[in-house]
Amino acid sequence: MARNIVITGASSGIGRALALHYAKKGVTLGLLGRHQQRLDDVAMACREGGAVVSTALIDVRSSAQLEAWLVAFDAATPIDLLFANAGIMGGTPPGADLEIPEIGRALIETNVIGVLNTVYAVLPRMVERGTGQIALVSSLAGFIPIPDAPSYGASKAAVLNFGRALRSLVHESGVKINVVCPGYVLTPMAAQEHGQKPFLMSAERAAELIANGLDRDKSVIAFPSVFALLTRIGALLPERVQRFTGRRFRFKVTLR
Repeated sequence: MARNIVITGASSGIGRALALHYAKKGVTLGLLGRHQQRLDDVAMACREGGAVVSTALIDVRSSAQLEAWLVAFDAATPIDLLFANAGIMGGTPPGADLEIPEIGRALIETNVIGVLNTVYAVLPRMVERGTGQIALVSSLAGFIPIPDAPSYGASKAAVLNFGRALRSLVHESGVKINVVCPGYVLTPMAAQEHGQKPFLMSAERAAELIANGLDRDKSVIAFPSVFALLTRIGALLPERVQRFTGRRFRFKVTLR
């Protein structure tokens, strides 16, 4: 059972739900986020659950600051489970036909480079110990092109492939690598998207599914299962069919 757990993007959404799910006596949590008040609120709730909690206000794009904190935490309390969860949403805003270039760049920097920064800071130490687990949070959007959020979809596809490749690379070391691919989850990020959200679930339910998948060491934890299956099948369809079937799921994104 994981005793020392670090979660990036822990101040809201799935990260917050994961923190609360694991918060219990005997667990030490390292929670990272970019919003001090929300992070403090999550930390307080986790302490009430019995966990020992450390927090840090860090942007995962700040590689030196992130690495310094993670290495120090790992030296004091060797990390059993690391969630590379921090991410942002973007896409075509209302009244526009294309996504804003600056948002696209920020998406790649946060959702891809931020994940690499997180993983690279801890993975060598886990490999040296011969134990540990890293969960990279991608999305079902990583399986299929998303016309209304091309950079977001590209970032999640990158995380998906990065994680699957790492799993094969380090499988003999004793370190486990898992990729999490949620569908629509009721979070502030999902609230930015204006369109149909099939199979929408709570963040608490998502955290349960993620934890169960990690306990079983599933390579890719994709859910809800029916939506995940339909998405994977959709990715195999010809481009024209994808465009036709995807018309009813077009959306706009409110930028934050």
